[in-house]
Amino acid sequence: MPRPKGSAKILEARRRQALSLLDKGYSLNEVGDLLGCAPSSVMRWRDARAAGGQKALKVRFSPGRPPKLTEEQKKKLMKLLLKGAVASGYRTELWTLKRIAEIIKKRFRVQYHPSHVARLMHDTGWSCQKPERRAVERDEAEIRRWKKKEWPRIKKMPRGWAPISSL
Repeated sequence: MPRPKGSAKILEARRRQALSLLDKGYSLNEVGDLLGCAPSSVMRWRDARAAGGQKALKVRFSPGRPPKLTEEQKKKLMKLLLKGAVASGYRTELWTLKRIAEIIKKRFRVQYHPSHVARLMHDTGWSCQKPERRAVERDEAEIRRWKKKEWPRIKKMPRGWAPISSL
């Protein structure tokens, strides 16, 4: 059963309430049922209080696995990315997740899956950008002319075979 959501104060109050009920003579199972937690949790809180007093009931921060890249390395990575992909040896300026993962592996000897690189980039304030694909032969002047002259004429035409008047 995962830890319930709530602030540290709420969780500590829940632990104190459990121990208060336990002190009043309720069993581990009864306290667990009343508070919606496992009896083993109540037993763990009881044993912690016995070993370390009320301080042992404090909620400790659970940071998870430490990051592979240090903050200093992340700053260096941002500088590398800002120089551009061509400066890092790629043919185009497009940064892809795969390319960033390759740079991280090459420069910092840390291997990340490209999908995790996306999370890393998001955490540092970068967002995914997709370049617009346009034909080399594209004629902007002709497009503007078509939109101004041809499109209004086409737009006003009746649709399909529907009659124009109701007669």
